[in-house]
Amino acid sequence: MRAILVFTLAAALCIVGAWWVAALPGTVSATIAGTTLEAATSVALTLLGLLFLVLYGIVRVLAGLYRLPRTVRRATRESRRRRGDQAVTRTLVSLAADDAGAARRDAGRARRLLGDTPLTLLLAAQAGQQAKRDTEAQEVFRLLSERKDGKLLGLRGLLRQAIAERDWTKAAGLAQQAEAAHPGAAWLVDERRRLALETGQWREAMRLSGSSRNHEADPGAQAALGVAAANAEPDAPAALRVAKQAWDADPALGPAALAYAERLRASGKERIALDVLRKTWAAAPQPGLAEAYMAPQPDKLARMRAAEELAAANPSHPDTNIMLSRVALDTGLVGRARRYAEAARTAGLDGQRLYVLLADLAEVERDPDGAQEALRNIPTASPDPAWQCGNCATVHTAWHPVCDSCGTPGRIRWTSMEGSHAAANPARTVRAIEGFS
Repeated sequence: MRAILVFTLAAALCIVGAWWVAALPGTVSATIAGTTLEAATSVALTLLGLLFLVLYGIVRVLAGLYRLPRTVRRATRESRRRRGDQAVTRTLVSLAADDAGAARRDAGRARRLLGDTPLTLLLAAQAGQQAKRDTEAQEVFRLLSERKDGKLLGLRGLLRQAIAERDWTKAAGLAQQAEAAHPGAAWLVDERRRLALETGQWREAMRLSGSSRNHEADPGAQAALGVAAANAEPDAPAALRVAKQAWDADPALGPAALAYAERLRASGKERIALDVLRKTWAAAPQPGLAEAYMAPQPDKLARMRAAEELAAANPSHPDTNIMLSRVALDTGLVGRARRYAEAARTAGLDGQRLYVLLADLAEVERDPDGAQEALRNIPTASPDPAWQCGNCATVHTAWHPVCDSCGTPGRIRWTSMEGSHAAANPARTVRAIEGFS
């Protein structure tokens, strides 16, 4: 309805205009090269209007011809871009569907249509990786790393390939380039941390473990890596500082206490070293702590007094009674050793190490029947505590800063194995008991 009204109004205006032009009085004359043309005013205006329309049409045609090549190029580019975008979409779908062949074909088509852009190069590299064509993917990542707008993407791909190939020298160089290109990138912190762990750069791994924005700070990892860093540090004052950082991060970690106490003793701070060992024993008795505490003592009776001093930090723990019983037995105080062993059993300890200890006591007491009875209980007794990774549950014969099974740092702890299906292992039991002696 509105269109009809507009058309009617326009038509009325045209008719009024035509009437107005037709009613104009007078004539218009023009002389051109000696020729005089004369016409009524209305006719002259009409001819002038027609001439304007003709000239306007000619100008439009000429302008269109002038713009034709550019228009054709623009249309061609838009067509290539649409087809290129379709190829990119198909590449993404093929990658998601794990169709490596189709992904490579579509990625190649996208590169031909759109050129070597960061997106097309990244897709081509991922398609090459999915197809197990590592050399092809590496070359594309190299091209990507040479672009200013895709440098970090290319370096990231090359770095991960180098780590997968365990080429640590190459990986270290690529990590430095990536850090220079984009300082502080969260993914790069994690990759550099992994690289430091693989190459044994413990102080660097310790520093990076506390700076990752992708993960919360892990005191256990900080402590474990600090122990490894202190053990690898040739400078004594620096080793002492790192060992203190490790123990401060996790005072309940036995190896951290041992590393810190050892360096305190080397610097002449025996009283502080003993205090560190007592605090860790109070938190969680672990192998090596008792031996380290008693190490400076010159004779067996002095060792017994030191053991009782350490036991006072955690008197109710079964491992405290086991430790005291072993030291008393070694000192020749058989009766006292028997009381401590029975106290451990009364406290609920039913581990293999307890029956090994009872067997040794019975042998010293010249009680072969008691020794045999204790040995018969070993296969059915609860497994002894062991160094176990809290991430993958792998049991280790000794503590390590990083689990060699899953590669996680700081998760190996002295753990009770009660309820597990570990087979009885008297040899391991003896080694565990010796750690408390």
